[in-house]
Amino acid sequence: MSGFQLNAVPVLSRTTLDRAEHLRSDEQALKEGWGQAKLVRMNKRGQVRIENGTVVLDLATTLAAEPSPAAVFLGVDGDIHLWAVRDNDIEGELADLRAVGATLELDDFGTGLLSTAIALLNWHDKAGFSAADGTPTALSSGGWSRTSESGHEEFPRIDPAVICLIHDGGDRVLLARQHTWPEGLFSLLAGFVEAGESLERCVEREIREEVGVDVREIRYLGSQPWPFPRSLMLGFAAVADPEQPLTFHDGEIAEAHWFSRTEVRAALAAGAWGVKSDARLLLPGSISIARTIVESWAATE
Repeated sequence: MSGFQLNAVPVLSRTTLDRAEHLRSDEQALKEGWGQAKLVRMNKRGQVRIENGTVVLDLATTLAAEPSPAAVFLGVDGDIHLWAVRDNDIEGELADLRAVGATLELDDFGTGLLSTAIALLNWHDKAGFSAADGTPTALSSGGWSRTSESGHEEFPRIDPAVICLIHDGGDRVLLARQHTWPEGLFSLLAGFVEAGESLERCVEREIREEVGVDVREIRYLGSQPWPFPRSLMLGFAAVADPEQPLTFHDGEIAEAHWFSRTEVRAALAAGAWGVKSDARLLLPGSISIARTIVESWAATE
């Protein structure tokens, strides 16, 4: 029972976006492609304009006649170049990537497009000055790096985090709720990897800190980008003793409970977070790797 695997690729890991890395430093090619290029406009909340459930892509020339120093190159769709820009003045019907499966009916290409745009634009918002010498930086390589006045080049930062399904080796799973979440909303335990720490030791430490439980048989399951603002979620499963008392040491967790496989299956059938319900258990939406991990465990006979 402890050997389950993911039964699907997490939603944000399914991207079919062609990032066309070879074009990033080819200023002439980017300039030539700009005339027919498409542009994603995204505000600081990660929202984009939608029509009929799909993302609106503007012509890049509505932003500028030539590649703008404010825009980032995402990749290509066939021969069409794809760019993104921060635009806090966009109007109309807006939605963000978390709405996938609800407001937005995006395919793998669309989710990859938005997740890449969010991650890059979030990094640029915080990287205006060099971490090496403090001088101002400017976009370079189509937005995939920033270069300071002294010539120091920096690349997008990604914060690795572990997320772990804890089970008893049988039909029970441990789920937790943070203080900021509404009643009934539970998910897997997660935390950021610290400097000098392996992923497995991070799993042990985070779970012990958050719920006071010791885990064993730690296994890697899969990964998913999580650009809120710039994480990479690394999914694991581990076994724990349900008789060990739960203690909440770091203050992040409001409550945690062991749930049966039957309860989890019923919660999965009921929908995801945001569904109006007085049920004891509601689970994350489809965009999260947590949902994929829970579904995979629940499907195990």
